[in-house]
Amino acid sequence: MRAIKEAISAHAAKVPFLKEIADRCLATRRWDGSVVCMLVDAAITSTGVNYFTVVVPRVEEFKRRFAETGEIASLQDLAIAKQEELLDIWGNRRSWRAAQEIASHLAELKQEHGVDEVGALRIWARQAKLEDWRNDAIGRIKGVGINTFQYLRMMGGVDTTMPDKIVKRFINRLLADAGEEQVDEDLAFIARVHEIAEATGWRAIELCFLAWLVQYKDEMERYAQIMRRI
Repeated sequence: MRAIKEAISAHAAKVPFLKEIADRCLATRRWDGSVVCMLVDAAITSTGVNYFTVVVPRVEEFKRRFAETGEIASLQDLAIAKQEELLDIWGNRRSWRAAQEIASHLAELKQEHGVDEVGALRIWARQAKLEDWRNDAIGRIKGVGINTFQYLRMMGGVDTTMPDKIVKRFINRLLADAGEEQVDEDLAFIARVHEIAEATGWRAIELCFLAWLVQYKDEMERYAQIMRRI
């Protein structure tokens, strides 16, 4: 594990603000604490497009046009919003349908527990069970795969990782270089990342965000700045 720890440290030395970015996510403070924007982020990210050149600009536009104007500022607003207006921001009905259904469930939790919207997301994230994610109220929503499920848990304060192709490529390369077996199955991969995190002193969420950033050699610092402010 020493070789993996050294490799991670070498990569992390090139990524500014990694701890700060992870802390911000775990504190549910992304997008200025707007859970609505977090759901839009997760729903668009679920389609596999480039996060920095596609997702971030779309969420920023949504934030300006709808969240900051008060038109779609709450979970309930998003749950009942007209899709035709939302499609001007991002032309994927499945993404919006997923975002709206997630918003509806979190709005119910908000009312049930008497908490604010951040509290509702954090309650769900804390209670959601990864091993049974397909039967979770949000996991069952069409358009919500394991990556979206995990991403929402991360923004809800759970230190974990997404088993997306970028993170798998990064972690499996570390394992291969260290002469260790690579892991592909999603749940086994997530468990392996947690093992690596515990053994190396890094958090699983930091390894996830590190994987996202190190692939952009020339844009790494600029993209880290973007993640720092959102």
